[in-house]
Amino acid sequence: MEDGFKQPQRQSSIGVLLMFVNTLQQWGRALWPIALVYVFKIDELNKAYLFTGITFFLIVIGIIAYLKYLNFTFYLDDENKEFVINEGILNKTKTIIQLNKIQQVNINQSLIQRFIGVYELDVDTAGSSKKEGRIKAISHPSALSLKASLLENEKVEADSEKLEMALRSETAEERPFMEISFLSLLKVGITSNYVKSLGLIVAFVATVFENSKNFINQYDFDDEKIDAYLDKTRIIQSVAIIAFLLISAILIINLIRVVFRYFDYKITRQNGSLLLSFGLMSTKSTIIKPEKVQIVTITRNFFQKKMNILELKIKQATSGEKEERKSVIEIPGCNETESVEILKLLFLKAPEKGIMLKPNYRKLVFSIFLSIVLPLTAYFTFAKYIEPRFWDYAYLAPLYVFFVGSIVFFGFKNNRLFINDDFIIKQSGAWDVDNMIIEPGKIQAITTSQLFWHKSADIGSITIHTAGGNIAFQLGDYSKIKQYVNLWLFELETSNSNWM
Repeated sequence: MEDGFKQPQRQSSIGVLLMFVNTLQQWGRALWPIALVYVFKIDELNKAYLFTGITFFLIVIGIIAYLKYLNFTFYLDDENKEFVINEGILNKTKTIIQLNKIQQVNINQSLIQRFIGVYELDVDTAGSSKKEGRIKAISHPSALSLKASLLENEKVEADSEKLEMALRSETAEERPFMEISFLSLLKVGITSNYVKSLGLIVAFVATVFENSKNFINQYDFDDEKIDAYLDKTRIIQSVAIIAFLLISAILIINLIRVVFRYFDYKITRQNGSLLLSFGLMSTKSTIIKPEKVQIVTITRNFFQKKMNILELKIKQATSGEKEERKSVIEIPGCNETESVEILKLLFLKAPEKGIMLKPNYRKLVFSIFLSIVLPLTAYFTFAKYIEPRFWDYAYLAPLYVFFVGSIVFFGFKNNRLFINDDFIIKQSGAWDVDNMIIEPGKIQAITTSQLFWHKSADIGSITIHTAGGNIAFQLGDYSKIKQYVNLWLFELETSNSNWM
């Protein structure tokens, strides 16, 4: 460990300014209704009292920020192998983190932190729903050195020569072995996240429509004149224009999101780990330790395949479903060769698909019943007995059957479980095809189930539980599933892998 961290020390002195801004934001969120009232009544207020009150308020915020800075200390306990953080003004708290439990250390920099020249260091361990340790104002060299000390893989003390070499390799500027180009980010932006962007646009349009409706009702516009003005020809033209604008908006939103989030994406090897750094307005730097990786997902759709790009999502240990999405580390826009190199660093070898298990045709039938037969039956029943006007839109039923049926069919076709001695790969998805990769040694628990009417067909389901999430496969060959379950449980009992 670095000697500089063995004694309690404070954050960077300029961090007082950051704490002042953060404290001001917190109080502002709590007091904004009162501030809003004063804004509307500003002409009625005594200006001297108003500015005196604002000045006093800012002084109080400054004192609180300084006390937060003064009482915040952190250090490494070399004897107990612990990272200790002390903080608090009136209510003192002491956070103790065992070094061998640390799952991930991130170095981030928001726009404000970039402006004042400091970084934020977050410490995350498995089994918690939040960041256990957070230092909001630390210099970049100190952040790198502290991160190196927190993420030491060896459980025994290294000699001084190895330690100096490790620290030099952490703080030195290394040449990344992989960089995501701006062109690759553009490709990712126009080929991914259609549903998420569409949801944002629909929510925005729904809000505008509701406000417009209220506006029309409020000012008593003549509905007949509006209907007369909007003839069928103009409606068709409007629909075409809206469709074009919708597609354009989806592409623009995706491009902006991807470029701002993943700009200047670099991956560097550091002491057997991967250092990822990226971001335009808010930069992020994080280290991935291969032995801590739980699930790696390779995602690709038709357009991405033609453009020779794909997306990697890496999951480490999480404490629950809410944190599962937050803990995903994404690597967008790498090609086949680059993805193989990353997988070799994470798994020591490139994963290969082994024996294939595919679901029984009953899964397809049941999916068609749930997604097509049941909704259409409910729709036509509602149109016949409750609201006859719904029959006017019955011509859309074949389009719905084609669209949903295609999704169900390709989802069933791509639903596969591949098994070999070293890897389990779950393939799924209709448009975006995911390949989720885990190692049998990372399994925490296995759940198998079989309904009594499936026994004659010898089919059943399996759910593989890991610290990074679950992998489920339904209605496969139950005899083969049980054979592999027994093998995995045996390997789990006899494994000495260190991934926690």
